Amino acid sequence: MHAPAPLIPAELLLTAYRAGIFPMSDDREDDEVFWVEPRRRAIVPIDGFRCSRSLARVLRHERFRVTLNADFAGVMDACAAPRADHPKTWISRRIAMSYRALHLAGHAHSLECWLGDEMVGGLYGVAFGRVFCGESMFSRAPDASKVALAWLAALLRRGDFRLHDCQFMTPHLASLGAVEVSREAYRALLADAAGAGAVLGAEAGASDGAAAALAAAFDSLLAEAAGRASSPGKLIAQSLTHTS
Repeated sequence: MHAPAPLIPAELLLTAYRAGIFPMSDDREDDEVFWVEPRRRAIVPIDGFRCSRSLARVLRHERFRVTLNADFAGVMDACAAPRADHPKTWISRRIAMSYRALHLAGHAHSLECWLGDEMVGGLYGVAFGRVFCGESMFSRAPDASKVALAWLAALLRRGDFRLHDCQFMTPHLASLGAVEVSREAYRALLADAAGAGAVLGAEAGASDGAAAALAAAFDSLLAEAAGRASSPGKLIAQSLTHTS
């Protein structure tokens, strides 16, 4: 039995993301990674999330309880689980463990959707500067992944983020407002959102405020809902339908 492959260093992951590159593997047990920079990049404009009437209704009714960073490892495992249309995964065990370490360092984040005590949907990604790079999402109940994305859209607005990267376009993302941009256009957006003073190399793991911005946005959303005797879902539905 061969020794497990070493984790991808957090500094290397962050440096790659700041350059517009991310890792993938061929399957769950693959120790090798390859680095990807798509020619066409999917992004969701910060003010361009498309909230349908049906999704707004789900948000207002608070069908799911939503948390931030409550079970990052569980979200990653669910995203990597085999599906009928995707029996293999690009999230290898090495990648999963590397991102868990990145999460512990404060640079990878998850949103979870719960029905009672069961996590039925969620997403995870990497944040730095004012960039959020979505990595993967899953849904085990109708609309769960859409609700997670709606919450993320609301948090990115509140946190003054400038770029929401989705990597590859899918019909699901397109229905929620994602658009494709060229590699060159993405690099320009990334440079602006990451900040001209971003530190690479050995200091790339230093906190740059992204984690604090996400947490503050989440807390302010809950506090505003409590102050209005409303619910976070109602506030999100209102903001997304009025500005999208």
